[in-house]
Amino acid sequence: MPFDADVYLKALDHRGPAAPTLDTLRALHHRHLITFPYDSALNAGRGTALWAGVDIDRDAAFDEIVVGGRGGNCYELNGLFRILLAELGFDVGIFSAGIRQMDGSFGPDLEHLFNHARVDGGLYLVDVGFVGPSYLEPLRVSGEVQSQHGSRFRVVPADGYHVVERSGRSGVWQAVYRFRDRPRDLAEWQVPSAELEAFARTLAGAGILVRGRSFATGQRVLIGKRLLTVDDGHETVRVLTDPAEHERVVAEILRTRAEDAR
Repeated sequence: MPFDADVYLKALDHRGPAAPTLDTLRALHHRHLITFPYDSALNAGRGTALWAGVDIDRDAAFDEIVVGGRGGNCYELNGLFRILLAELGFDVGIFSAGIRQMDGSFGPDLEHLFNHARVDGGLYLVDVGFVGPSYLEPLRVSGEVQSQHGSRFRVVPADGYHVVERSGRSGVWQAVYRFRDRPRDLAEWQVPSAELEAFARTLAGAGILVRGRSFATGQRVLIGKRLLTVDDGHETVRVLTDPAEHERVVAEILRTRAEDAR
């Protein structure tokens, strides 16, 4: 089915105004994270060509994700959302980020593709393609602390970057990812990059699938068999050792039947 903004809004169960305001952006952003899951299984087998499809076919992606109900990766989910926002009249563009790794370092600058929007004189980060835990609503690029559903966020400068930091109920601040305040062009991902290829080989070698989807007050992130739940700022981690439970959780996140999620 070709891209259709009205069908998109219906899929998001958005019943309010669609004017390009901050309230609309907040509502759509949260609903998108609740409705469409992130699924890294879609990258399996792509090897070092993880970003080859970054310039999405809008109609094909719309038909498969919005109409068909499958999950998506960062550039698919954020790409579709960027098209929707542009059609609604928002001033939107592309940013890229390096995500904080387990050892505290950051991935390559082009590792993650997300969006930004300028609304009412403010610059907001718009990201519906990051598995989390992260912001559920647009985040203003500002050092001020911004509270969302029990978690706090801020955007702080560091070494020429802006770093998105998050704090849950524990009060400990931790980086989510870093980005440069410079609009990106999709063509940048098409230029051969030894850094990106090496990073892609690392991801492929790990072989760990990551799935995630949000709910009204938080997020569920399944990394392999490790389930992280953030609810109203409270974090819990559980390892799913029972294969049947693992299948059930995958199915719940991806909104599929358990047998389809294997």
